[in-house]
Parts: sequence; structure tokens; C-alpha cells
Amino acid sequence: MKKDASFYWTLFSSTFTLSAFTFGGGYVIVPLMQKRFVKELGWITEEEMLDLVAIAQSSPGPIAVNASIIIGYRMAGIRGALLSVLGTSIPPLVIITIVSYFYLAFRDNAIINAVLLGMQAGVAAVIVNVVIDMVKGITKNKKSLPILVMILAFLAAAFTSINIVIILFVCGAIGAYTTYKETHVTKGGLNK
Repeated sequence: MKKDASFYWTLFSSTFTLSAFTFGGGYVIVPLMQKRFVKELGWITEEEMLDLVAIAQSSPGPIAVNASIIIGYRMAGIRGALLSVLGTSIPPLVIITIVSYFYLAFRDNAIINAVLLGMQAGVAAVIVNVVIDMVKGITKNKKSLPILVMILAFLAAAFTSINIVIILFVCGAIGAYTTYKETHVTKGGLNK
């Protein structure tokens, strides 16, 4: 893929627009990134997007910024990562700066409180949509181990007091082992 000025502008403007017009955090921006970079631009595949989201989610920091850094780096190296993180970070910084000047007026305004409450419902619906899309991506391969790990991780997180870091570590270890096993072991023995 040729990386000229229009490519970099598309990368920056895509992350800027997604960040500027998304309310609700990283789990809301992820499906929009998927729509933009996978379906509209065709820069990455569905499976790559799932992998990038998993890495972004397990890395420290906001998932939206992590995902944009990873996508930018995947597409154009360090320059792409810098452009995409700027595109993702500038809108919230500007919006928070403006809101901070008018915080007292916003805090007690019944209309704004009602709008924010309504947005919470929309954010919940988008997060449910992300979960459904990720489950579809995992189950379409019809491999039993990823499906079992997904179910067990959900049950452990939802119904036990096991720390999420431990769950992520165990899932990562299982994924690393199965990837190693699939890439290094053949029917006749180890690949050389």
C-alpha cells in the first residue's frame, strides 16, 4: 500500500472523527474503528482487528488510544502511530477543556443530566453489540478451545472474585501455547 499524504490524512482524520463524535469510551469506539478500517477502507482484516483489540484491552491505558496506536503502527509504523494517537487524543482534550470552563452550569442543568443519562443507554447498547461481534468472530472458526476459554473467562469474571488480571494472564498463556503448538508442531514432529 502506497503511503502518500492522502493516506496519512485519511489515517489522522479517521481517528480524529471517530474520537470527536464518539461518546462512551473505548468499547464504543472499537466497533466504529472496525467499521472504518476493516469494512470501509479494507486496511486490516476482521481477525487482525480482533487481535488488535485484545492487545489494546490488555495494555495499560485507555483502550481507544491503545487501539489507535496499534492500528496506526500496523498501517504506517511510528509515523502512523503518532498521527493516530494525536487524532484520537485531541478531541477529548478540547472537549474536556471547554466543559471544564462551564462545569458549574452543566452540573446542575436538568436537560444536560437527562441527555447524559440517555447516552448511557446508548453506550450500553453499543458495548453489547461489540460483545456480540467478538463472540461471532470467535465462534465462526468453530474451534472448541477458544469458545471454551471465552465461556470460562466470562464465568470467572462474572461470578467469582478472581482478579481480571489473572484471568487475562491465563487466557494469554493458553493463547500463546496453542499458537506455539499450531505453528511449531506438525503431524510428524517439530518443524525445523
